[in-house]
Amino acid sequence: MFILIWILAYYGSSAQSIQWPHHKKAVIVLTYDDALLSQLDTAVPQLKHAGFKATFFLTSDIDSATIPRWRALARAGFELANHTVLHPCSSGEDNPVPSEHYTPHQMIREIEVMNHFLFAVDGKNSRTFAYPCTETTVGGVDYVDTLRYYGLVKYARIGGDTSAVITDFAHLDLLRIPSFGLEDSTSAGTLIAFVKAVQQSGGMGIIMFHGIGGDYITTRSSDHQALLNYLVQNRGTIWVTTFQQALDHVIKNISR
Repeated sequence: MFILIWILAYYGSSAQSIQWPHHKKAVIVLTYDDALLSQLDTAVPQLKHAGFKATFFLTSDIDSATIPRWRALARAGFELANHTVLHPCSSGEDNPVPSEHYTPHQMIREIEVMNHFLFAVDGKNSRTFAYPCTETTVGGVDYVDTLRYYGLVKYARIGGDTSAVITDFAHLDLLRIPSFGLEDSTSAGTLIAFVKAVQQSGGMGIIMFHGIGGDYITTRSSDHQALLNYLVQNRGTIWVTTFQQALDHVIKNISR
């Protein structure tokens, strides 16, 4: 019991330097990777019905059929973010573009090209990024500092698990921001438990989705809806916003 009280006190004191908008007590950011059709067909209608905005990390898998839908989302206040052109990462059955032969500068060039691609979709210059497969290395070399040097993105999301509750904003690396990366069929109970941990901490939690009711690394549509229902019920105390908006607020409200 003493340890639990100490942990809660520590988290609470660490988050006191951030005042969230409209007297909210915590922040949840919903992110969706890989430009999947199930996100457009299932997640987006659920999000719109709940009145929440989210971030979609897109690759060049967007096409003539889906680009108008992504563009409409951007106009509605959703964030379209960079997930590279070809999604290169370590070789595997599910990863057709291996990153082992990439150099950091080749990766930077691919991120730059995707920025141009996304500008053609939504007309925005400011962009955030998620590392493919949450890997920050290519060809055995970490490219985070190279990305930092070229300044192509404001913030970048990495992976993590249920411990990815952000409270120490003063020491947060803006190009290594942790998130709760879901496994296949993660339950509503697990999702809501993560949100409750964020609420208790007074900090920020970022959730990484892939398929919603389809595709791969799939979250059941009913579990996704149950999470949104919980967020709606706690709308008075939880700020649900996009990745860039959340981090912009952090930067404006903390001395680094």
